[in-house]
Amino acid sequence: MNKKPEVKKDPMYMLLREGKIADFNSRKTHGDKCDLTHCDFRGLDLRGLDAAGLDFSHSYFRQADLRGVDLSASKLEGASLNGARISGAYFPKELSADEITLSLLHGTRLRYR
Repeated sequence: MNKKPEVKKDPMYMLLREGKIADFNSRKTHGDKCDLTHCDFRGLDLRGLDAAGLDFSHSYFRQADLRGVDLSASKLEGASLNGARISGAYFPKELSADEITLSLLHGTRLRYR
């Protein structure tokens, strides 16, 4: 499956694209669902995002700002982090540091061990 990352019409995803992280978090807390698989997050500032339980499979985070985001309970299989800012971010324990580094530096897709 080599589906390209896309800009979806999902209202929750659009909140993230518009930088409305607090609104997204609030709606997520109140039970709003969203499909964030295969999404294009290129260059977005996602600091402050409540990422617990979100599925970012096969999404593209090139140059995104993920500083301080806790992704440890998120699904990142097949996602790419090329050039993302990840200082202070937490990743799922199933992802090795080498795997994250390869994705960050070369854009490889993340593979769980």
